Amino acid sequence: MAKVILVTHQKGGVGKSTLAFNLAANIRESAKVCLIDLDEQGSLLNIKKASEVPIYEASNLKELLKSDYDFIFIDTPPYLTNQLKELCDLANVIIIPTKAGILDLLAIKSTIEIVEESNNGNKALIVFNMVKPNTTLTDEIKSHLGDYDIKVSKNMISDLVAFSRSILVNGVEENNKAQKQIDNLTKEVLTLSIN
Repeated sequence: MAKVILVTHQKGGVGKSTLAFNLAANIRESAKVCLIDLDEQGSLLNIKKASEVPIYEASNLKELLKSDYDFIFIDTPPYLTNQLKELCDLANVIIIPTKAGILDLLAIKSTIEIVEESNNGNKALIVFNMVKPNTTLTDEIKSHLGDYDIKVSKNMISDLVAFSRSILVNGVEENNKAQKQIDNLTKEVLTLSIN
């Protein structure tokens, strides 16, 4: 049965789609992977034809769970409150990407509450995404996240052009720094998925 990697946050603009895409693209040669785009904006569905990772609509979820995929990455829209508990139950890993901003810190609270209310906090991983270089704000935000009982990844994803372009070129292989960051995060996520 496929391992389900859910990428979710109740706030938009934290890089969920790009992160889900890059994690899936990073293991496409060693595992059978696909993406499901639950966002009505259909950001990932818009690049379906150019993607080397198969991308499906939400209506395919039940069918895909019974398929021979090794990993199914689910990209969620913001404010998916009604379905989120059910998706958390289904997931092997719940990735909560966040930017290092005050508004992002305030917004992450509602996502964490849903994850914890569904008793899935042990599967969750907060990932700092789109991190700006040379700022102490990330450390400040990280210290506030200590109030929650959710693991914070030591692997951060920088705000690099390579990640913005990755959807057009099916990954970040051409940028060593970006590739190293996504490799380290991928290892952490895959390790979590088998525990």
